[in-house]
Amino acid sequence: MTETNAQAEKAQVAEAANLQPVKAKLPKRLLALLLVLTQASISGLMAEQGVLFCMLTLLMVIAVLGRQKAGLYMLRGYTIIQLGLVSLLPVILYDPDNLVVGPSTFHLGDWQGKLPDWLVFTVLILLAVLQVWIAFTPKVKAYCHIKNSMNIMK
Repeated sequence: MTETNAQAEKAQVAEAANLQPVKAKLPKRLLALLLVLTQASISGLMAEQGVLFCMLTLLMVIAVLGRQKAGLYMLRGYTIIQLGLVSLLPVILYDPDNLVVGPSTFHLGDWQGKLPDWLVFTVLILLAVLQVWIAFTPKVKAYCHIKNSMNIMK
């Protein structure tokens, strides 16, 4: 009889352990992605380019760090839209009147670099695919799995 009670007690302890929510840690890949998004948004604000979009991105970063589901949904939507736009970039930039293929010129401070267009498009598409991979990782979903409201300002 005592053996049965001990087994029942072990079952109750195991059941109680299963009911306790497991706190997921912030994945390092997600932290790196959020840092890149924050840096891009702050540089956009400093350059006064797309201020509203930069502010929305910063709110999304804060919502993801706050473990809100709205932040996760915004991050996933942002990544899908970005992947679509970056994939269509060669079609969008196609100009039939100007078929001269030349390198793209970049200005980073005093440095001026020239890179071929195919390399720029490849890097942008790979970064977008990497961002989609990070946003749809099960660890990221587990991190933002708190039952909060959809209000990102809360």
